Amino acid sequence: MIIKELFNIFKKDSLMDQAYERTYEMIDITFDMYKEIQNRLREDAKYKFSFDIRDQDIAINKYEREVRRNVFNHLCVAGMEDLNSGLVLVSIIIDIERVGDYTKNMVELAESINSVLKGGKFEKDLKKVENAVEDTFERVREIFEQADDKKAENLLVEYKWVNKICDKHVNDLLNEKDSKISSGKAVALALYFRHLKRINSHLRNVASSVVNPFPRIGFRVKKQKD
Repeated sequence: MIIKELFNIFKKDSLMDQAYERTYEMIDITFDMYKEIQNRLREDAKYKFSFDIRDQDIAINKYEREVRRNVFNHLCVAGMEDLNSGLVLVSIIIDIERVGDYTKNMVELAESINSVLKGGKFEKDLKKVENAVEDTFERVREIFEQADDKKAENLLVEYKWVNKICDKHVNDLLNEKDSKISSGKAVALALYFRHLKRINSHLRNVASSVVNPFPRIGFRVKKQKD
């Protein structure tokens, strides 16, 4: 597997080892951001963040540039031999950076509505999606650290329903399927479902990098023919 090839490279090259460690840090930071915004958006509108979300987003962007630079410098020395592995790592950190962007969008959403966001008749499914995204965060970190292709495949299968539910309820909100939700709250809820969907998609891309070659990252796992 490509991700296991990466581990061998990390052990041999300090630049790639630094890039690898930064990738871990980026996953941890985005997960912390996600949990913080859950407290503010869904539990307590007056909740004070334990750190500056925007500073963390800036740090993620900085780390992304650092990883790209280290991968580029490594490839300049190593040549084409490690090109595929380098591209995989760059793809992973791009997805993690996008998770940070969508988490920051949630902060902006919470600040705009200045109240706790309730799901109305969609609350049960919304909680299921939130729990799935949180679980995916935790498992992606472990999957990437262990380069465990079996766990990656299980995760990709288990939560493939998340995006479909998010799309369904965005459409329901557009068509006013819950008349008790005000137009403003309906917009906020639709945006929230959309942000959750995109976070889930980018985390799934990271998981797929463990089992797929570079051209198929973000797509379903292609079974090998006997």
